Amino acid sequence: MLEKLTNTFGGIIRSISGKSTITEKNIEETVEQIKMALLEADVNLRVVRRFVNSTIEEAKGEKVLRAVDPGQQFVKIIYDKIVAMLGDSKTDLKLKGPDTQSVILMLGLQGSGKTTASHKLAARLVKEGRKPLLVACDLVRPAAVEQLCVLGEKIGVPVYKEDTKDAVKVASNAIDYAKKNSFDTIIIDTAGRLQIDEAMMAELVNVKKAVKPDEVLLVADAMTGQNAVDIAKTFDEQLGLTGVILTKFDSDARGGAALSLKSITEKPILFIGTGEKTEDFEVFHPERIASRILGMGDIVSLVEKAQETVAIEEAKKLEEKMARNEFTLDDMLAQFQQVKKMGSLESIMDMMPGMAGNLPQNMDTSGLKVQEAIIQSMTKKERANHLIIGPSRRKRIAKGSGTTVAEVNKLIKQFEKTKLTMKKLSRNKGMQNKLMSQLAGGGNMGDLEALARKFGGGGMGGLFR
Repeated sequence: MLEKLTNTFGGIIRSISGKSTITEKNIEETVEQIKMALLEADVNLRVVRRFVNSTIEEAKGEKVLRAVDPGQQFVKIIYDKIVAMLGDSKTDLKLKGPDTQSVILMLGLQGSGKTTASHKLAARLVKEGRKPLLVACDLVRPAAVEQLCVLGEKIGVPVYKEDTKDAVKVASNAIDYAKKNSFDTIIIDTAGRLQIDEAMMAELVNVKKAVKPDEVLLVADAMTGQNAVDIAKTFDEQLGLTGVILTKFDSDARGGAALSLKSITEKPILFIGTGEKTEDFEVFHPERIASRILGMGDIVSLVEKAQETVAIEEAKKLEEKMARNEFTLDDMLAQFQQVKKMGSLESIMDMMPGMAGNLPQNMDTSGLKVQEAIIQSMTKKERANHLIIGPSRRKRIAKGSGTTVAEVNKLIKQFEKTKLTMKKLSRNKGMQNKLMSQLAGGGNMGDLEALARKFGGGGMGGLFR
């Protein structure tokens, strides 16, 4: 996620933050580096110029040049400017109370991820206690209605559809259906095209008039850079956008769309798509994304993700087992599965201060499935007591998991090392701080310790070889 930009900014920040004195020449050289990084990231030229001019003006003031820690003060200015570019603070959906209906109109070009984003948004609203209804108004793309029905069934959200090609009629009837059946949020998935055309716009304008939406959200592909900004401007002129959802944000190495959208269109980014799974859909926090871009990580989001995926009661039980030295291979398997729920290891490391784009060589990403297969090929007795797994059992496990005896041996050694580490970690607060500090590169220890507790006192150590 924004790897290229993060790596470039990370180097710039490291070089300037430790300086005890800052000169105007330092400031100009650093800002020039930032300027080039932003242009290479496909950020709009007008946005870059505005950023450069305001940063130089503020940085050359007495606040930086005469600060006790000028390097850190300069970094703070850069951080604040990036946050401002991204939108200052998160923007929430403006929905009515549950006793009435709120309508969300989803717009975008074909291939931008409208249908997927619609179902992800519906799933999020269900978690928030709302009762959404998905409406299939993409009557142009082949199998679009069927796709929405499959996704809706997956999350337990009904889909309103009709056997017609009249999108306005479907949308209008859906509103009536929602009122009769007490749905409080209607999400309308509309038709897109490979490019903007008059027929598409005319249909969308008519649908909007018919349903009077509370939110008009553009779904845009983050990887298209400035093209996403141009598309947003066109849709806004015709339909009056209230916000943007950026999809494929996890695959965007540059960041041009995210850094340009708010400044150029004045429309906030509300959500970002960070993967293919339903839960890979995050609220857009400008200050957290800015922190990631500068290589400072995003511990708050990481802790929130852990809290969403790890059951507190299970974590407490695991912590107690660790203290009694009863950690088993079953527990290790459960931890692998918990981490997978949080997303890819790369996405987790992106949230660790100083770790974005620098996945440690000893962290096995592709091997997680192999390790799961090995443990799942063991008997209950073997998982409960790894000491009984002798040579003949190891051969059987290797054959059953489609691996080698060497890989089985490696996993068992890893388990023994993890078990020892976790036992010490659960009893030694000083060591817990030290290990977590090493893992995070020196982040907010209070938040990191909270994360460690959610993982039973540092169970992520099991991922290290």
